[in-house]
Amino acid sequence: MTEATSIRQPKPISKTASLFYQVAMSQPASHLFEVTLQISGWRSPTLDLKMPVWTPGSYLVREYARHLQDFSAKSGGKELTSRKLSKNYWQIATANAAEIKVSYRIYANDLTVRTNHLDATHGYFNGAALFFFVPGLEQQPIKVKITPPQADWHISTTLVKVDNEDNTFLAPDFDTLVDTPVEIGTQQVYNFEVLGKPHSLAVWSQGNANPEQIIADTTKVIEAEAEMFGGLPYEQYLFLLHLSGSGYGGLEHKDCCTLNYPRFGFRDREKYERFMQLVAHEFFHLWNVKRIRPQALEIFDYEAENYTTSLWFCEGTTSYYDAIIPLRAGIYDSKTCLKNLSKDISKYFNTIGRNVQPLGESSYDAWIKLYRRDAYSDNNQISYYLKGELVSLLLDLLIRAKYQNKRSLDDVMRLMWSRCGQEEIGFSETQLRETIAEVAAENLDDFFTRYIETTEELPFDDYLNPFGLYLKTVSESDAPYLGIRVQSDSNREVIEYVAAGSPAALGGIDAKDQLLAIDGIKVDAKSLDERLKDYQAEDKIEVTVFHNDELKTLTVTLAHPQINRYELAISDNLSQSQQQNLLGWLGK
Repeated sequence: MTEATSIRQPKPISKTASLFYQVAMSQPASHLFEVTLQISGWRSPTLDLKMPVWTPGSYLVREYARHLQDFSAKSGGKELTSRKLSKNYWQIATANAAEIKVSYRIYANDLTVRTNHLDATHGYFNGAALFFFVPGLEQQPIKVKITPPQADWHISTTLVKVDNEDNTFLAPDFDTLVDTPVEIGTQQVYNFEVLGKPHSLAVWSQGNANPEQIIADTTKVIEAEAEMFGGLPYEQYLFLLHLSGSGYGGLEHKDCCTLNYPRFGFRDREKYERFMQLVAHEFFHLWNVKRIRPQALEIFDYEAENYTTSLWFCEGTTSYYDAIIPLRAGIYDSKTCLKNLSKDISKYFNTIGRNVQPLGESSYDAWIKLYRRDAYSDNNQISYYLKGELVSLLLDLLIRAKYQNKRSLDDVMRLMWSRCGQEEIGFSETQLRETIAEVAAENLDDFFTRYIETTEELPFDDYLNPFGLYLKTVSESDAPYLGIRVQSDSNREVIEYVAAGSPAALGGIDAKDQLLAIDGIKVDAKSLDERLKDYQAEDKIEVTVFHNDELKTLTVTLAHPQINRYELAISDNLSQSQQQNLLGWLGK
């Protein structure tokens, strides 16, 4: 957002002012947090307050100020004049008052790891979505008192408790306040120790999660990652787990993380392993991203996008390790690891957007694309999580094959940790590439140009062969190709996606059309594939749809069946070198 100089650069203010937030929730069913900011020792005729528009780790401008209401400012009981200067910026005429009380309420009914949620069962908030910052006072300590609505509600957070003050905590600066979520309610808390340091698992809501099993496997993940980096860079750690209907996600912080997972997603082994991958992913972030981070994210600008081309490393490399760490921890075996990697490779090849958007651009455009998906997204973009994971796989295999597993991507991570992470010195894309090349001991400019800066296809088999692996193609259906995905929705068959260049696209079918019939006979999402098997490639079919409520029948020429699944398979008759490489990588 472009603002006048007076807005972007408020006048210098006193550094002696103290900041004290109080957070109440007297009627939790209303979904309204009641927030009060008490400022003492103010020495300026105006007070500027700004609310972040995004939160670190989730690269989208979310406009948190849109949930704010009932703003007021007083001093000694007298109302102060305030005005709103931009979407997230309030200015108060203080009348030279030293004591100022600001009150407002925040609507909180969005159960994600990056927003706020308050209802009759609990309260949860992220600092960026709840608190103002005072420009010029971002480095000031901030005290926060939380008032639960009921006596049996307790607080889970890694904010430092203030001695002799009930439910009161201290953040050394605004960045820490943003980086430390808070859970208030009757959540079950399980304490455990790993490598001599205290850890906690706080679980909200009901489901089939087994805390003992989760703690046992989480301990293995912590130990595996700590071994890789040479210890744990915190004094305590908190896992906040929200059990929801169908949510999924995680958000990393320096000494905690928030996880959202389907409440009944723990008994099925495959679903449970997916959860443990989520744990491994968010925990790995306490090194990669929270401490090893790009220069663009070294000092956060909470009012605008923070652009970087390195999210492929921040998130993609972390995604690669969330597949590998559970293997190292003994949570699943090498067969499962290869299966999980195969799923991601299949997803990659089934995303047409890989041929349109380079990986570096995907990182840079996260702010306008990744979190704003639409029906066309798979046609013109590729996730930096997904392709970044697979580029990291290739880099790991490249280094391991060259040095018979005596070097690996682990060494890159350790070097990045020692050079950038421990002192929290942001890295540039050039520094990152140079570190990878240093570990590989070869010039990788061509690799980075091809697979980060362009859309050239990833040559998996070239890197898999030294490990006795190859990419096996599988067609899950022998039905001719139409090129649509259909979802049943309230007795309507809605076309969710039309692949660019597919028979459906060429025939004029659009996403959001309602599918009715093929050759005059009703068809739905479940029966579509079987119906198509009655035809051959090059056959013409009549597809009837509602397009913007208008009945249309379109002629479509079917194409040959598509390869839609890829498997990492082990070659027959492995050489001794291949056997040793595979054993060193996967322990197989």
